[in-house]
Amino acid sequence: MSDTENKTGRARGEEWWRTGIIEMRPGVIRLRGYEIQDLIGRVSFPAMIWLMLRGELPSEEQAALLGVALGAAVDHGPQAPSIAIARMAITCGVGINSAMASAVNVLGDVHGGAGEQALSVYGDIAAELDAGVPLAEAVSARLDRFLVGENGYVPGLGHRFHPVDPRAPRLIELTRDFAARGVVSGRFADIAEMVEAEVARRKGKKIPLNIDGATAVIYGELGFPPPLTRGLFVLSRSVGILAHAWEQSQESDRNKGPLPREWLWAYTGTPVRPLPEDDDGSQ
Repeated sequence: MSDTENKTGRARGEEWWRTGIIEMRPGVIRLRGYEIQDLIGRVSFPAMIWLMLRGELPSEEQAALLGVALGAAVDHGPQAPSIAIARMAITCGVGINSAMASAVNVLGDVHGGAGEQALSVYGDIAAELDAGVPLAEAVSARLDRFLVGENGYVPGLGHRFHPVDPRAPRLIELTRDFAARGVVSGRFADIAEMVEAEVARRKGKKIPLNIDGATAVIYGELGFPPPLTRGLFVLSRSVGILAHAWEQSQESDRNKGPLPREWLWAYTGTPVRPLPEDDDGSQ
């Protein structure tokens, strides 16, 4: 191949894919401009996530707070659909990658999306604060839209399993600690707690923050946009998914479904009935 043909082919390749994330050629790997060998052993995994998503390295404390949020949501047991699916998939003889993919694919709006939804609400309120609206007024107006015209519930509050999600108070406590050191502002913690208080006032009972609402606080404090909150949750929960898939793979169960065979589902269809007879009287 001539130099001219090589240059032409390279130029066409550069037109095909463009990225500001990675530069790679034989013997060279650079992430966001940093040599991979310089990053290895010096930059933590949360800091690498930040670098890849944001383009710059975080401070050690920013990376630490991101790690706090990621670590809090790794698992919630087989009663969580994603974990149960991973375990069932592995009993069907698929590999760990297939089990993990099956599990991740159910992390949508209902299971896994509440953090993104909560941060969107917090962001709307933060925008009102920037415009000079008092916190209580901004929260009340945003809740009017949710409780009257939108979903009828507020994402990030309440839990179907825990009266108080044990993860949430600790996450807010740590957010306050980081805010006191000037790492973050604390405004999203203020917003979340005001949302919690206003919902309690309207409903006459407290519906505490859950893991989604609390991690949304941290991701908001760190400047992540709402859609990335869902992706970060997927990264976090993938740890538990991997652990459960691996544990189940060490068992002898085969083709293990969602219920023991002694506990069958409720059939609600047509009662037993005969097949219609043919014209000659036979079936």
